[in-house]
Amino acid sequence: MSKLRFPLRWLLPVCAALLLAACQSHVDWQLDNVQGHLPDLKFQLTDDLGQPVTAATYRGKVAVLYFGYTHCPDVCPLTLVHLHTVLQKLGKQADDVRILFVTVDPTRDTVPVLHQYVTAFDPRVVGLTGSQDAIAQLAKRYRAFYKPEPAQASSSDDYEVTHSSAIYIFDRKGRAQVLATPGSTNEAILHDLKILLEQSP
Repeated sequence: MSKLRFPLRWLLPVCAALLLAACQSHVDWQLDNVQGHLPDLKFQLTDDLGQPVTAATYRGKVAVLYFGYTHCPDVCPLTLVHLHTVLQKLGKQADDVRILFVTVDPTRDTVPVLHQYVTAFDPRVVGLTGSQDAIAQLAKRYRAFYKPEPAQASSSDDYEVTHSSAIYIFDRKGRAQVLATPGSTNEAILHDLKILLEQSP
């Protein structure tokens, strides 16, 4: 009876691939692991400098996606302050992070308004806007919710937008990795960002 033989040069790459997969599946995440549950980062929008951008624009960076709006009274500015604090703790590594602030209020959040708003928090925050349909499709892609509330004053521009406040974090290849919810701490976000930043582009 003949014996089945595998050349050593075939066996070593297979073993290395299996070990790598095992290591990746046992990453000690502190945020919610969404690998395989949310799609890769994908969009076509306009940034706060008026330039057309896509998800590919930010490949090679760890992308932090957040849906909000500049007239938000509390949650949005507080979230951006927290993220700025996290970036400060990362030091030089923070240059490889991009916070993508997608407005859910494109009517009021024009490009100049977005630019003034996001740059007040951190230079690594990018404001993103687009058509109502493009923003709605992106929100649907990541199961984010938002809804403009009726005007509460005489001015039709005086309204709030109810929206979910999850923070989606993608690796350098644009793959969804972890999700930060309102109860997540800065330390947990910092911990998981460090893991992603240490991975090869």
